[in-house]
Amino acid sequence: MELGSAAIHDVTHPTAAFSQGSSLSKRMTTAAPDVSWDESQLNPKNRIDSLDFPVKPLWRIDGGTGLGTQFFVVPLFLPFPPPMRFDVFIPDEAVASRVLRQLLDLNVAFHTKDAPRLRRLGISRHIVRALQAWVTTMGHDAYSTLLNALPFGSRIIFDTLSMDIRKTRISVVPTYYLERELLGLARLDEALALSPGLLPEAIDISRLSIVQEMYDSVCLVRMRDHRGEDGTDKLWILKALSSSTKYLFVELRNLLQMQPHPNIISRPEYLVTKRCLFGGKTAVIGFLLPFHRNGSVRDTLPLLRVHGRLALREQVKWAIQLTSAVLHIAERCRMFYPDLRLDNILLSASHDIVMVDFEQRGVWCEFAAPEVNAIEYVRILASDDLDEANCTIPEETRFHFAALLSRLLPGWDVLQTCEGYSSPRPHGYANYNIAWLALDETEQEAAMVYMLGRVLWCIFEGQSAPHKAAVWQSYRYEPDIEFPDFRVTPCGLRDLIDRCTRGRRDVLSNLIIRRGSKLVVRDKDSCTAEEVLRIAREWWQNEVEVAEEFLRLREERKAAGQWDGNHFKRPRLKDVLVELERFRDLS
Repeated sequence: MELGSAAIHDVTHPTAAFSQGSSLSKRMTTAAPDVSWDESQLNPKNRIDSLDFPVKPLWRIDGGTGLGTQFFVVPLFLPFPPPMRFDVFIPDEAVASRVLRQLLDLNVAFHTKDAPRLRRLGISRHIVRALQAWVTTMGHDAYSTLLNALPFGSRIIFDTLSMDIRKTRISVVPTYYLERELLGLARLDEALALSPGLLPEAIDISRLSIVQEMYDSVCLVRMRDHRGEDGTDKLWILKALSSSTKYLFVELRNLLQMQPHPNIISRPEYLVTKRCLFGGKTAVIGFLLPFHRNGSVRDTLPLLRVHGRLALREQVKWAIQLTSAVLHIAERCRMFYPDLRLDNILLSASHDIVMVDFEQRGVWCEFAAPEVNAIEYVRILASDDLDEANCTIPEETRFHFAALLSRLLPGWDVLQTCEGYSSPRPHGYANYNIAWLALDETEQEAAMVYMLGRVLWCIFEGQSAPHKAAVWQSYRYEPDIEFPDFRVTPCGLRDLIDRCTRGRRDVLSNLIIRRGSKLVVRDKDSCTAEEVLRIAREWWQNEVEVAEEFLRLREERKAAGQWDGNHFKRPRLKDVLVELERFRDLS
């Protein structure tokens, strides 16, 4: 089965258990019909004239969000381009031709996010060539005017993608709604309920220049007239969101209120603001954090392992630092951390752990604890939009799960639907993570221990992720062993990791994997798209049934006062730290 946005709804999300088949999925699973000469690729008029980059490109692709729909583009023709995040978006309906999808590697772009691999794909080359023609036609000055005249995060939309770049229709969509969501600087401390004096200095976005767009929420930037101690331009991380800005302000509030820890990212050093076009508001669009050049542990671990440089002493150090930081978050900061994965763990200049990303948004289902997944499955099913055109799950099914979720977390629908940060939230909720808010503190700690256990497995096995051939993302260095198998983890730590991850369940990737850029049945040389859909549907039907049964048991025991929040009897965070320190001292 070809990769595309329909795969999320019909294969990788619990909606697959009840899906009636999206129209896009039907197109993806239907054999390509015979084509006439007029439409054939053998006809010269239907061929892409070139996929070579221009000799002097005016644009650069810095990555994408995956799914083959959003690409980070940087204008090279501007001397000091501000980080306005005018990304390129390609809607599914913009690519009507299956042949064009194949020629431009859009199925590969679905799971490819990093710049080096993405730039090799046909779609990146086609985008750069189309933008080159677009900006040449309208003029460099006209694009500079757009940057000054439009809101932060406005979108460059490829309304139609054609083999002939001159026929590709491009439009720019202003994100005025985003300006309305962003909080104003004047009363920011009040809106975030911060103590006086916590807000850092504010600077205008015009003082910043893009160096690299690293992720959908992270840019590497320079600040005008600001140099480091060695006299060179100092680099900063700009954290900013162009959608669901509520998570940006949750993270800002959390970072400003948190007690410092040596293995947690420091507080923001500057707020970044922009004057809004309507209403005269000076809005906070993001904040600046220190830049750690060594990058994430996700990419470092497999490189060190392959080159025989992954030292046990350093692995144990990282494990202790990470566990100490997670314990600090839980006990000293009275917070939960639902984003515990290798992508959010950086290495400092001294090769120490630095935890980042405090949006409290959460991770993809297969990374989270089973009790979190059970509630998350219900949330996904309860909030699946009723869209007759795409044949989503039946309305009565959605109502059933919405009623269940309302018992677990009253007011969840308000948290789900709002895009901007609001205070107060229903029932005094501190953030917008529905699944984790439905857990009590004991359950939250147990869920963090589970995620910590999986990360510890990655650290000691030297792997970039617990599972290979993940549907939603490929890695530059794919795992060559999968959780919970062990190969090189010291025997003294295998039992600890096993106890941390008690209650784990099989994952969908045990049955369906990404092979190249297609979804296939694991361990089969060939299969049909219908087989993939059937196996996914049956697997999810069982998983949803198990989730409902677990939540029913939890409700009954809570009502009777008999519920143990640490249902799977995992160790406490402080116990994990003690065991790791004991292993270090005895090694």
